[in-house]
Amino acid sequence: MSTVDLEALENAAMALSESERAKLASALVASLDGPSETEVAKAWDIEICRRINEIEAGKAQLLDVDDVLAKARARLGS
Repeated sequence: MSTVDLEALENAAMALSESERAKLASALVASLDGPSETEVAKAWDIEICRRINEIEAGKAQLLDVDDVLAKARARLGS
């Protein structure tokens, strides 16, 4: 987008009512924050289902929690 286009967009936005500008500003700021909580939750649901399917199909290597914690503690020097 050129500087001229950006200035025209800004001028058009400034012509909006205060409530319309607030709504636009909120939407713009939200777009900078990354995915919404709903999108993140949906992505996690998909990932959880994928992992469950791998476990049930025998494709996942399951680890013993005590072994994992012992290795982590050893790496941390605890």
